Parts: sequence; C-alpha cells; structure tokens
Amino acid sequence: METVAITSVLRGARAWTAGRPWLFDAVLGGGLTVFDVVTLAARDPAPGPAALALWGVQTVPLLWRRRRPLAVLAAMTVAFIAFEAADPVPGKTPGPYFLIFGVYAAARYAPAAASLAASAGALAGAVAVDLALGRSPAPRPDSLEPITATTFAVFLGVAWLLGHARRRIDADARELRDLNARLRAERERNARQAVAAERARIARDLHDVVAHHVSAIAVQARSTEDVVRDDPALGRAGVARIAETADTALIEMRRILGLLDAGRDDGGAEPSLRGLGRLVEAAEGAGCRVRADVDAETAALPQAVQVSAYRIVQEALTNVLKHAGPTDVRVALRTAGAALVVEVGNGPAVPGRAPVPGSGRGLVGLRERVAAFDGTLRTGPCPEGGWLVRAELPVEGVR
Repeated sequence: METVAITSVLRGARAWTAGRPWLFDAVLGGGLTVFDVVTLAARDPAPGPAALALWGVQTVPLLWRRRRPLAVLAAMTVAFIAFEAADPVPGKTPGPYFLIFGVYAAARYAPAAASLAASAGALAGAVAVDLALGRSPAPRPDSLEPITATTFAVFLGVAWLLGHARRRIDADARELRDLNARLRAERERNARQAVAAERARIARDLHDVVAHHVSAIAVQARSTEDVVRDDPALGRAGVARIAETADTALIEMRRILGLLDAGRDDGGAEPSLRGLGRLVEAAEGAGCRVRADVDAETAALPQAVQVSAYRIVQEALTNVLKHAGPTDVRVALRTAGAALVVEVGNGPAVPGRAPVPGSGRGLVGLRERVAAFDGTLRTGPCPEGGWLVRAELPVEGVR
C-alpha cells in the first residue's frame, strides 16, 4: 500500500510539474547553487565571499537552460574557467561535473550542429585551462578531484549523447502527438461528414416518401370529390385508396425515422426494385394509366443501385402526380452494358390541371442520387408532349 501511495504521489507531482518547466529549472539551478555554496562554506577554513560567489555562479545559468541553452553553456564554461584560473580554494576543483548539466541542456534544447560545436568549445576551454594550470595529465598533489583531459572528454561526450538522444525522443513524441491530433481531427471530420451524409440521405428518403404519397393522396382526393355525389360507391373506393395510401406513407415514414434512433435496429429493409409494384399501384390508384417494363436482370443488381433506382422512379411518379395529374405513364428499367437505365415518361397534363405545390428538393435529390454513382441524368419535355426522366446508373464496382 505504501509503494502504491508513493507511486501515486510521484505521478501526481510529475503531472503537475509537466506544465511548469520553469519550476524544475528553478529547483535544478537554484538547488545546485545552494547545495554547492553550503557545502563549500562548511569547509575548514571557510572560503571567503569571492570564492563562494565564483563557486556558486557556475550553476546559476541553469535557470535559463531551456530558453537559452547555448548561452547557458557558454556562461557555465566561462565561470568554470574563471574558478580554475583564480583558484580561490586551494585543493578544490569543480571538474566536469557542473559542465555536464550545461552540455546536456545544449544538446537537448538546441540544434544538433550548434550544440555539438558549443560542447566542443566548452571541452576545449576546460581542457586548455586544466592543462595550462598543470592539473592534467599530472594533477597537483593537493587536488581533491584529479582530472585529466580524457575524463573531460568522456563526461562531456556522454552528457551530449544523452541530451541529443532525449532531444530526438522529444521530437518523436511531438511528432506522434501531432499525428494523433491530426488523426483525431480527421476522424471527427469523417464522423461529421458521415452524419451529414446520413442526414441528407434520410432527408431525401423522407422527402421522396412524403412527396409521393401526399401527392397521390391529393390527386385521389380531388378525383373522389368529383365522383362522390354522382357515384357514392366509387367515392367510397376512392376514400379507401386514400386511407391505404396514407397507411403506406406512415409505415415508410416510421421506417425512415427509426433510422434516427441510434439505439434501434428495426428500421426495416431498404426498398428495392421488387417494390416497384406498390409505386405503380399508388399511381394507378390516383388515376394514372401506368405501363411498366422491367428487365428480369435488374433483380440481381446491387442493393445500393436498386434503392437509388426505386427512389428515382418514386420521385418521377411523384412529379407526374403533382404536375400532370391522371395521365399515361411509362416506366422502363433495363440494363445496358455496365449500367442500369431508368426511364419514366408521361403524357400531356390533364386540361385545366392545377399543379400541386412542391418544395423544389425533388430534382436536387435526383441529381444527388445519380451523382453518387457517377451516372447521368436527363430531364425535359417529350416531343409528343409530357415529360421524360432518364437516368443511367453505372453498376460496375458497386456492391
């Protein structure tokens, strides 16, 4: 339990200081300075203030080791040389133990070429002053820490290698964090695009269902109104067709709206070309005379193609009911090479026909569905009157 508690405390302290690098630098530079000065002042006899200042100033620059690593190394080198040259405390030499902190900081926080040159300069200066004072290769007998040029090179070389390795580790860690951030942003962007695409698809499906059935109901209601007084039985049949169309619309709306509930998976099957009969019956129930020609090969087409073809026929029939009313309609679906051709044409509008208002989304939805397959869509008047919708949906490579 104690080990767990200590580990937890250390992790908390590391997390707290991770965002406060200046605190660690203050503890390192200030702590080393205080420790060095206190231990040197405890000598007998006690050195004077100048000696204590020259000794302690060697580690003060570490307070700025992250912001000015090269300047810190230069300042520490100058302080080291000054203490060695002044020799204010007989038998006391700093050795490379202070400079290794400066070399490590330069290698970690400065570019490799600059830190290597600065470290080589610090090594040359330290070795030169040591040799000039006769402490290497033959150290003075009263020196407590005999130092040679080889010792300098080994300590400072290891310090530079460690600092450079840590710099590369930090750079790799930053690159991984940046990569993770980009991947996370891309994942969120893809999720938003998927949600937007799904909403657009649901909106198109909902528009197709509502527009088609409501248009059929409107046409059937007008037809029923015309005959209900003269032929009550035919009027009742018309009302029954209106009720049946409304029930079908409600069922399809519930299926589509069920897709919005993430916790449900009972939205029902997607429509397919096998359901074209219901569209034809709804159009005939509204008074249209429909002739449907559907190739048998279309039943084996991919589901995505069948759904889009179904919606195209549905929207085209909806437009017939809206703008032409009870008229002749021809629906044709056939495979032509690696594409499915969908054609819905109608005859001239009924004289005196008042079009049902539309939202303008139907044609936009048709274009989007066809564009999703890199297909082509042509709409326009027929030479003999009426209107024709023709779409080609490539099926090669679609699953």
